[in-house]
Amino acid sequence: MTDLPTAYDVLDINCPSRRALALLADKWVMLVIVALSKKEPLRNGELKRMLGNISQKMLVQTLRNLETNGLIVREVFNEVPPHVEYRLSPLGQTLMVPIRAIRDWAQDNVAEIETIREANTSQVSVG
Repeated sequence: MTDLPTAYDVLDINCPSRRALALLADKWVMLVIVALSKKEPLRNGELKRMLGNISQKMLVQTLRNLETNGLIVREVFNEVPPHVEYRLSPLGQTLMVPIRAIRDWAQDNVAEIETIREANTSQVSVG
């Protein structure tokens, strides 16, 4: 049996929680999770419409990654025509608290971020 550290250090390359953080840092992961939290189950096409500019390839890749890591459940319906639906797993549902906190932070700070970005962009253009 492997001894797990009592406190994780995500800066340590061997820290197992780094994989979880890397998964969440993917561009589309949080958006897919939020979409599924608003209405589930969802089919692939419904998710694509909700997310807007995601490619079909990237959506499929993101869904597979989330399913592999236990954050969503994929259910295949053997009907005519067959279809697939996705929903958050119980583990995926636990992400909504931290995702809402990040969303709230973004909403609270978006104006300041945009102001700083514009100032820095204009300095680079002038300089």
